[in-house]
Amino acid sequence: MPNHGPHPADVLRFWFEEASPHQWFAKDPAFDAQVQDRFCALTRAAVAGALSPWGEEPQSALALVLLLDQFPRQIWRGTATAFAGDPQALALSRRAVDDGWVAAEPEQARRQFWLMPLMHSEELAVQEAALPLFARFSDGRTLDFARRHREVIARFGRFPHRNAALGRPSTPEELAFLQTPGSGF
Repeated sequence: MPNHGPHPADVLRFWFEEASPHQWFAKDPAFDAQVQDRFCALTRAAVAGALSPWGEEPQSALALVLLLDQFPRQIWRGTATAFAGDPQALALSRRAVDDGWVAAEPEQARRQFWLMPLMHSEELAVQEAALPLFARFSDGRTLDFARRHREVIARFGRFPHRNAALGRPSTPEELAFLQTPGSGF
């Protein structure tokens, strides 16, 4: 990556120091615009695979996970592109667990985002393997969200709130579920 562009530390500083935990999960057009303005080009590069060298050491790899998993959800909210980095993020998250990077991370919030691609997976086996990791490495609230995600995948085999963005038809049961409070996470 050229030296004149953003570095992994810029991504980590923005997410963990400049942004608040409330902003991480709220649907906030102003925050989405801020992420887009500052990191859209870098996120595109990450999704395209151009930042794969960042995945070779823990700090830059965590920045890459954010670029692949969280930032697309802000930048391209409501579109299929919001999920384009998920496979790469999942592979990197699994590597971080296997290589001990998650266990070695002292900050709970950072461990949580290492694991977030597991929670975002539409594979039940991934969801089930994630629950003990969230129990060990995150807080109770995050573990509760992980359990809710797993329940949705166990019930539907996918996240119904993604159907419209991904061009998938929803079943009547999914449509009814989507009308319940909190169903869209």
